[in-house]
Amino acid sequence: MFRYTRRTAAREVLVVLAALVVFSPMLILLNVSLKTSQNSVSTSAFSLANPVSLDGFREALAADGQNSLVTGALNSAIITGGSVLVLVLLGSITAFTLTRITSGWSKVAFGSFLVAIVLPAQLGQVPLYSAMRELGLLGTRTGMVLAYSGMLMPLAVFLYSGFTRSLPTEYEEAAQMEGAGRFAIFTRIVFPLLAPATGTVAILTGLIVWNDFFTSLVFLNGSDAVTLPVVVYSFVGTLVSRWNVVFAAVLLSMVPVLVLYLLAQKKFIQGFAGGVKG
Repeated sequence: MFRYTRRTAAREVLVVLAALVVFSPMLILLNVSLKTSQNSVSTSAFSLANPVSLDGFREALAADGQNSLVTGALNSAIITGGSVLVLVLLGSITAFTLTRITSGWSKVAFGSFLVAIVLPAQLGQVPLYSAMRELGLLGTRTGMVLAYSGMLMPLAVFLYSGFTRSLPTEYEEAAQMEGAGRFAIFTRIVFPLLAPATGTVAILTGLIVWNDFFTSLVFLNGSDAVTLPVVVYSFVGTLVSRWNVVFAAVLLSMVPVLVLYLLAQKKFIQGFAGGVKG
């Protein structure tokens, strides 16, 4: 029978304090964004907003051109969605092939994916920039989808491989005896069973692409395809003394990815647990 003791109360207090520490940056962002432009400069970030004002959010949403949050969010959504789609389709079938084929080349190929995860992506920025310039892909959404897909494919293959190894092969063998080909077996049997891993890959890679700043700044700066992090960065440059607008822009840029994570967190945990177990 559960008994509420002093130790239990102490643990609850520690959990609450830890939650406050974790959420304190978010609370500071919200507090400053609700201040007026004058108060955001003249008062401390820890002082409560008085009076509460939504002017920062209105001005952030009303910005246009290179500072348009709506355009940046649309570009980020297209690039993130396209990258995740490529990673899910190619990463799942690549991991399935590498885990079901036991020849030596598959082990070498899988090892190369692991090495690619360890190496920093920044090492390939210069040759990637040159290649995209020669192909006319600089400043385009298509070029960014291809770039992110290539950089994150090792991670997607690694996550899918850990989950694929834990799947029983009896269903595949039964389907093969019925005359189904390898592609049909994958699309009709294996891929539906990879739903938890797909959720993990989609959320993890989606977060990376959505929040990435450096690659977008290098390849998209000055174009019409700038993503949300670059737009927020431009807010800091043009509105350096209006912190309520800057902080409001930061909060608005976080909303889509937070909603995505809250909707798909169950699949994320299932896929991560399955990958670790495998």
